[in-house]
Amino acid sequence: PTFEMASLPFPSFVHHVPTDATNNRAALSAVGSCRIAPLTCSPTVSKDYISICAKNKEQALVDTSVEDSDAKEQAKKLKKRFMKEGVAMASRYLQETMQLDISVVNVQVVIDSQQIIETDGCVCACFLDAGCAAIVIDGTNVEALDTAKIPRERVVASFGRAEVSADTIQAALPFASTVSVSLGPSFTKDTIVETADNMLTLVPQKGDKIILELAFSSASSTLDHLTDTVAELSKKFKDGKGNIALIDPTVAELGMSFAACMKTDREDGLYTTVVCTRSGEALGLVYSSKESIIAALECGRGVYYSRSRKGLWRKGDTSGHYQTLHRLDVDCDGDALRFTVTQKGDDTAAFCHLNTLTCWGEPHGLRHLEGTLQERLKSAPEGSYTKRLFDDSDLLRDKLVEEAQELSEATEPKDVAGELADVLYFAMVRAVKAGVSIDDAVAELDRRTRKVTRRKGDSKAFRIAAGNEILSKSSPENGE
Repeated sequence: PTFEMASLPFPSFVHHVPTDATNNRAALSAVGSCRIAPLTCSPTVSKDYISICAKNKEQALVDTSVEDSDAKEQAKKLKKRFMKEGVAMASRYLQETMQLDISVVNVQVVIDSQQIIETDGCVCACFLDAGCAAIVIDGTNVEALDTAKIPRERVVASFGRAEVSADTIQAALPFASTVSVSLGPSFTKDTIVETADNMLTLVPQKGDKIILELAFSSASSTLDHLTDTVAELSKKFKDGKGNIALIDPTVAELGMSFAACMKTDREDGLYTTVVCTRSGEALGLVYSSKESIIAALECGRGVYYSRSRKGLWRKGDTSGHYQTLHRLDVDCDGDALRFTVTQKGDDTAAFCHLNTLTCWGEPHGLRHLEGTLQERLKSAPEGSYTKRLFDDSDLLRDKLVEEAQELSEATEPKDVAGELADVLYFAMVRAVKAGVSIDDAVAELDRRTRKVTRRKGDSKAFRIAAGNEILSKSSPENGE
């Protein structure tokens, strides 16, 4: 079947930082995507970005072409060290300075052409490895596009409207699968729609995309004008062909524009909303209004519409079981929302009024195991093997190595499943002991999918030797 998914607006932070809770802008990026311009969005944080570029320039200047084998090896190690340091700096910049959840939000970062050329493209790979979804590059600077040396599906070629022509677009497309056009606040709705039609003609390939980056001035545009324009563009940009970026929007502008791209057949105008964990488990079914969407983006929490109270329902204000909002998504028909959240709670993380995590009773599988282990960590019964593992780090380490070895040698599907269950149990004990959740692991897996720099993945001799030493010891079988 062919689905016509709506194109949803996302914020482009040109003069504002993404997160500003003091001004009720705690979670604008939770609409799923955002663009940041590090050199202009905030003078106070641009220093961190410049330091990242400087580290990548150090990496680029390391000469690995020397003939002496020892010198070549040392140069490779130095280059790798600079690369790791740069990625670590970029990760901190994105997650701590910019306060972006890069595991669930598609972050585009604008990189200056000169910085790309000076770092021989290293800065582009650095930000992708740190979790960004795409690099935004001046579309008129073919040298910078070429120097970036990253997959074209991770490049956005950016143009001002006056720079758009068939020649400039065709010159950029070999390096970028997405073309972005910026339109200032003086452009009318008709001009914006005309530009969209022109871009759809200039970028015809199915896999390639376009983005219209729009600036609206509250002095010259009403909120209705903005939402009408966004809604019309959304209809044109079906199936992900086009996207809409709003430059430095207010919460109301972004929330109302987001809702304008949805539809509902309910008489009360509400949107059916599924609330999920980061790993996709459904916690419950609620309803959202335009006002509750805006409120959720304002405070970065799960905020819904209560049909019984006939008003906003800020989850947790009464029960203490509040939610951290990570992302909003719209389904394929454009008439239902999904809130991805982390459920919190002083005593227990419960979404349901019956004090369970979900409204469908107790969880199963890994989530049930996680809950059981968390209970054991707080108060284990007498003789609990899990408690013994929590208390004996050496035993837990030995069992992890032992079970991993057994999994590696299992051949029959039934045996592989059994050994995998053993490994998951001991791995979860280790995670719960360290305060790490299933959702934390899911977030890390999602972050890793963004990387473009891949390691060889060879086994490490010293780790194998340490494992063999553990396996050589006699280990009694235990079970709970």
